[in-house]
Amino acid sequence: MKIKLITLLLIFTSQLMALVSIQPVEIGEQKGVSGGIEIGLETKRGNTDKDSYKGDIKVMYDSNASYLTWLEISGEYGEANNVEDTNKIYAHLRYIHKLTQETIRYEAFLQTQEDKFKAIEYRRLAGAGLRFKIFNTPIGGKGYYGLGAFYEDIRYTNPAIDPDESEVRVNTYLAYAINFSKKSSLAYTLYYQPIIDEFNDYVLTNQLELTLQVYEQLYLKFSASYDRDSRPPKGIKKKYDFTQSTTFVYKF
Repeated sequence: MKIKLITLLLIFTSQLMALVSIQPVEIGEQKGVSGGIEIGLETKRGNTDKDSYKGDIKVMYDSNASYLTWLEISGEYGEANNVEDTNKIYAHLRYIHKLTQETIRYEAFLQTQEDKFKAIEYRRLAGAGLRFKIFNTPIGGKGYYGLGAFYEDIRYTNPAIDPDESEVRVNTYLAYAINFSKKSSLAYTLYYQPIIDEFNDYVLTNQLELTLQVYEQLYLKFSASYDRDSRPPKGIKKKYDFTQSTTFVYKF
């Protein structure tokens, strides 16, 4: 009973990242329905009054034969000294299908996000591409390369300064993971997404994640991300965002 209570407290008081996991997945690894949940509350009182609410969920279905699909949804809201300083939401739906038995996959995805403090009223995209397994090591390492494109529609919170944008971007990525055991892993992803006819206008995303099992279905996750937008909205001062966090994840 004591262990279960500690587990619940850790889940509900940990600080969260935007995504449940960046671990690359393979068809047939987790047959049926699986996923993970992160929810949390951060409260500070005294010299600084701050409240932060975050929640993430990922649900995946693996056919164990030819395809898998997953949905991720996350949201975050925060206030400091009664002034809103965080307000964002994100959702991503992806479908992966076998083209060859071991190496080549086809994937299609839909995504939507809002981020008030990046001046994004909404960003919606739809895309597709190919996914190649580039290596698979005996010690549990696996690597993937993805190449495709997506159509992007963005509306900013101040259209007088930043007019709406609609364009096609190249979507290319590298994803790597190594399993130290059945329950512990290290994963890294790199996304490079330039406009298809203007490669100087790009979005670059790096994510690193170490996941360690704590108890049964409870995991400790160390995460770091670095995002760069070569041409951010005019009201945004910096071209990059860096985040690091230690979180707890409940997997099912």
